[in-house]
Amino acid sequence: MKVKQYRYDNGDFDLAELPTMPDQKVGDEGEIKKQLVKNSKQLKDLQKKFVASRKQGLVLILQGMDAAGKDSLVAHVFAGVNPAGFQVASFKQPTSEELAHDFLWRINQKLPARGMIGIFNRSYYEDVLISRVHPQILLDENLPGVRTLDDVDDEFFNHRYSDIKHYEEYLNHCGYQVIKFFLHLSKKEQKCRFEARIERPEKNWKFSAADIHERRYWDSYQEAYQVALSKTATKKNPWYIIPGDDKGFERLVASNILLERLKQMHLAFPKMSAAASAELTKAMAELKQENN
Repeated sequence: MKVKQYRYDNGDFDLAELPTMPDQKVGDEGEIKKQLVKNSKQLKDLQKKFVASRKQGLVLILQGMDAAGKDSLVAHVFAGVNPAGFQVASFKQPTSEELAHDFLWRINQKLPARGMIGIFNRSYYEDVLISRVHPQILLDENLPGVRTLDDVDDEFFNHRYSDIKHYEEYLNHCGYQVIKFFLHLSKKEQKCRFEARIERPEKNWKFSAADIHERRYWDSYQEAYQVALSKTATKKNPWYIIPGDDKGFERLVASNILLERLKQMHLAFPKMSAAASAELTKAMAELKQENN
């Protein structure tokens, strides 16, 4: 499978023109599941080296419209990962405590330790998406210089885009890889998935009236995503815009990209120093002596 075409390291793209349906042949549903299992085994092996080194961390950003498949992607792509080295954080409406700090403060609280894989199911990008569609929410956040809706202008958001890019560079400097996925869902497919949540009892728990309310702002969200993604796509921290109308295809693309990026990190088990090797030899000798 080719994945290069889903990588964007600058703002030279039109989100409305990018595919939401699979744009290459990868086999039927059964073949996709087999490949995901194969990828899962490779991911498990790479994770062992990742945990052992403890010199690098990984932050996976998942963004997309409601019903884009973020939760199921995590469940299927990371099925074989050791939970001890893996964590998921979701960022919803900020609490009063979080609003008393800068908008990136709550993100740092959930940053994975080096040697850990951390997934942000929605992230700090919500602060340039929801607030761009509903700027009135910023009026209650006691932000300096923001008193009226006129203060929530392009300059305000350009500062935030810049802050986000610098934050990701800061993470890079601290040993973190940042991999950003946007699951590109069509409005038609979202409608089908919402209908399934209503019609099928086992999916009722997924349905929220708020999802229908936000769907009314579809075009505004697409515009907000266009700007946010194009303003924060860089060579070091590109966006991967993945067709999201077919969940199996979406998961396979994400899995392949993740494996490709992990392999580029040249992970390996730490080499033992002469002193450490001597300690191991001594320990083994003591253990064998116990049998005598």
